[in-house]
Amino acid sequence: MISVVLADDQALIRTAVSELVSHEEGFTVVGEASNGREAVDVVRATRPDIVLMDIRMPVMDGLQATEAICADPLLAGTRIVILTTFEDDEYVLRALQAGASGFLGKGTEADALMSAIRTVHDGEALLSPKATRALIDRYLSPAEPTARPVPDELALLTEREREILLLVGSGLSNGEIAAGLVISPQTAKTHVNRMMSKLGAHDRAQLVIIAYESGLLVPGRA
Repeated sequence: MISVVLADDQALIRTAVSELVSHEEGFTVVGEASNGREAVDVVRATRPDIVLMDIRMPVMDGLQATEAICADPLLAGTRIVILTTFEDDEYVLRALQAGASGFLGKGTEADALMSAIRTVHDGEALLSPKATRALIDRYLSPAEPTARPVPDELALLTEREREILLLVGSGLSNGEIAAGLVISPQTAKTHVNRMMSKLGAHDRAQLVIIAYESGLLVPGRA
């Protein structure tokens, strides 16, 4: 059973999403919050698998709440999907840096939302196409990219792990990586998990950020 907490300052949206999630087999809603501070408290009390987090909320916004949740070692098993109407590059970047594992627009279809929750629960990162374009095109594509030294952490990776990091940074899933490298999906997942441990990444989304910020993967050359 996948447990979910909903955080949104609009009661109507919380009710609609709660109805959707609760009626899906294998899912349960264990808590709701109308602001970021409540979200942190509810998550600490319930320790859900997934949090659907709005960005703009009173008291504490969704980005601050995400950072607080992801920084708590007792909540290491909780994954956050940002569900918002604001899909610009600044929000995407800040959400990923705060530790979010997914980023979807509120216009997402019901089936796509449930699929996204399953994807993140399975350890994959997920961004909407619009959010991905914003992140790559505007933040990760400087006009004159410069070569940067490889961080010490990347030196800890094996050649195979660096190869897979490039593929993760290109947005491929474990299954797609496995097919391309002719290895099993479980082997691909093992490599990804080892990289996250070595690089101190909360999840795959942060591996994408590391791949670009380190200069290992350059936009337009993936």
